[in-house]
Amino acid sequence: MSDTTTPAAGKKTVTLTDNQTGKSYEFPVMHGTTGPDVIDIRKLYGDTGYFTYDPGFTSTGSCESKITFIDGDKGVLLHRGYPIEQLAEKSDFMEVCYLMLHGELPNAKQKSEFERSITYHTMVHEQLSQFFRGFRRDAHPMAVMCGVVGALSAFYHDSTDIEDPRQRMVASHRLIAKMPTLAAMAYKYSIGQPFVYPRNDLGYAENFLNMTFGVPCEPYKINPVIAKAMDKIFILHADHEQNASTSTVRLSGSSGANPFACIAAGIACLWGPAHGGANEAVLKMLGEIGHKDRIPEFIARAKDKNDSFRLMGFGHRVYKNYDPRAKVMQQTCKEVLAELGIKDDPLLDIAVELERIALEDPYFVEKKLYPNVDFYSGIILKAIGFPTSMFTVLFALARTVGWIAQWQEMIADTSQKIGRPRQLYTGATTRDYVPVEQR
Repeated sequence: MSDTTTPAAGKKTVTLTDNQTGKSYEFPVMHGTTGPDVIDIRKLYGDTGYFTYDPGFTSTGSCESKITFIDGDKGVLLHRGYPIEQLAEKSDFMEVCYLMLHGELPNAKQKSEFERSITYHTMVHEQLSQFFRGFRRDAHPMAVMCGVVGALSAFYHDSTDIEDPRQRMVASHRLIAKMPTLAAMAYKYSIGQPFVYPRNDLGYAENFLNMTFGVPCEPYKINPVIAKAMDKIFILHADHEQNASTSTVRLSGSSGANPFACIAAGIACLWGPAHGGANEAVLKMLGEIGHKDRIPEFIARAKDKNDSFRLMGFGHRVYKNYDPRAKVMQQTCKEVLAELGIKDDPLLDIAVELERIALEDPYFVEKKLYPNVDFYSGIILKAIGFPTSMFTVLFALARTVGWIAQWQEMIADTSQKIGRPRQLYTGATTRDYVPVEQR
């Protein structure tokens, strides 16, 4: 088939011509508020008998959304129209959560009421503490999170009716509120310490730090610099358009599954090393390099097509420019290390030198392999005291609001249907069964 783009009655269309039959078919072109136009192919199969082949769906728009916009070529990330740099600098995570869910920044009263609702949903059902005992002590925290988040639907029956807008909002608030509690519980369980209850007098990030690092025998002193850094990390990871885990949440929700099950599905997808485990891989790579004097050796390996070694934390499937989140994370990294008195961190020395090379080396510049958000986040989390096994858990904690906002939007979209991708079948054609004694 061939195609031409033609104007029709003031509207842009794309005409596809079947080279075998000579028949032509017109398909409308849809325009977003920003970003590339898209061809509406919903009637493609019905009209032509063809469907598209797009592994990874990298050229397919699966939904219409008003939440997040990314321009990878220009290094732009907008949440409801607001640049991520402005939100990270001037806002806080609770305000960003409200923005994601409601589409607008809250006024003072709305912000106060929203924060109060989240605060008073932070406790989890007491029987959930017994649920944790079913896991081995050495279970990966993400395995635990998949289980306990999915199990929330067994405890909160009053917010699983997806047809009820109020129940959907209650479930949304519960998930945002309880995720830090469950994440902290997963960490405490792994190290054999007692669970620490949430406190209503603390903010979102402060509460999480207290539940994670506090102990019942003495008060935990919250460092405001660390709390602010955690809040920024949450903001920077709140949403990232139709990535693998977000698409998984939407696909799960398209079947009518309850919100707790959908978020559990998102967590399971995020667990994959190609998605949520990148910052952990960065630390592993920096440790493998060992000293900045060895950087040229590893740079050469990265350029060698016959070497499987890859520089982790550089480049991005979407961004072909500097990841806007990485700029914020770089400054936050410096602030955290300075506050904690870490002046000569070997991993940071390697990271800074790698960044310098990446921004100057013609090979990296030509291929647009700029540092991404994962490049610095792992160093920050390690400095704060989180084990690498918790890195993806923190990602899931922050991304929950994005998943929820996307799920809410999908439920309210009347044009959405249950997800059902097609396939290009290349297996055997019809054949008759042969009894085992004749094979």
